[in-house]
Amino acid sequence: MILTRCASFGCRRRRIIITQNAPHQLSSHSRVLRCAPCCAYNLDVSEVAHNINFIRERVRAVAERVGRNPEDVTVIAVSKTVEPERIEAALATGQTLFGENKVQEAKAKIPLISGRASWHMIGHLQTNKARDAVALFEVIHSVDSLKLAVELDKWAERAGKTQAILLEVNVSGEASKFGLKPEDLESTVAQINGLSRLETQGLMTVAPFSEEPEKARPYFRRLRELRDALGLRELSMGMTHDFEVAVEEGATMVRIGTAIFGERKRHEPTE
Repeated sequence: MILTRCASFGCRRRRIIITQNAPHQLSSHSRVLRCAPCCAYNLDVSEVAHNINFIRERVRAVAERVGRNPEDVTVIAVSKTVEPERIEAALATGQTLFGENKVQEAKAKIPLISGRASWHMIGHLQTNKARDAVALFEVIHSVDSLKLAVELDKWAERAGKTQAILLEVNVSGEASKFGLKPEDLESTVAQINGLSRLETQGLMTVAPFSEEPEKARPYFRRLRELRDALGLRELSMGMTHDFEVAVEEGATMVRIGTAIFGERKRHEPTE
């Protein structure tokens, strides 16, 4: 039995126990040790279908355990820095929703992918990228100011489109995170509701990263309470390391990247 730190990208679990009679939990090339959850995800990038099916099964099991309909939870495959070939592999499994973090990357990538895919913007969006965002994305999760909403409404009007949006809320209050303050949410929603080309569908948040996913629960619960008070539908919350807690707390969209596509090319925050 070995006690060490998991070496999977984005995983910070410290106390990892791997038995010596489980060789499939070791990399054949580098003998990297991975924790059980990361091994179950199968981080070999050629196994995208396996990973997606595993995530779907986990979502189903968690939803049923807490009395929810699994069909009410949508998996968004986060495809930032992912090559078109691997996105097509995901499409082949029936995974049609993909999330991108950067407009410029999405603008270059989306034309290379078959038309079956639908695209969500999940990263921070600057107002000068609003025009392209309206053209590219079915849903924009990261509307964090009235100024941005006004700009999106302008370009949606010019495109003759009703743009679905989620409002990003900084539930944790961390200075490093984008998002509306919870106390400003009600007044901002009221003003955005006056914009004719935007449809506010729900709320989004990114919980503080913790080695213990359970510590994200209060932030997910608070977002659900805010959503319910506003009478909205969608809750975009939960990523690779904490999506099960998010589903328990009512997530309708979970954003999964590493657990589907494997390690990223660059060290960025892990969805």
